[in-house]
Amino acid sequence: MDRPAWIGGRLSYPRAEYLFKTASAELDPHGQGWTLHQLRHSALQHLAQAGRSALELQAKSRHQNLGSLGRYVRLGEETSSARITAEHDPAARRRKR
Repeated sequence: MDRPAWIGGRLSYPRAEYLFKTASAELDPHGQGWTLHQLRHSALQHLAQAGRSALELQAKSRHQNLGSLGRYVRLGEETSSARITAEHDPAARRRKR
């Protein structure tokens, strides 16, 4: 019994990107299709719009630095490192007394 050629082999990144670009060309307004990199960013944007936290996006995307997710998540005062540092600054706590 013969197996199809694609069974048992791994799909390389360049081949996967070629297949994705070919499949998405009809949907792309420019007719070129999208890259896997664009697909990854699109997925992160949708997760951010759905209200996922920066930490969840970091876990999904495997970004090493939380700051690199700034294009997806608006880091406001509630998550700013300056506020967190101020809250945990021993000198600041002593001044409040």
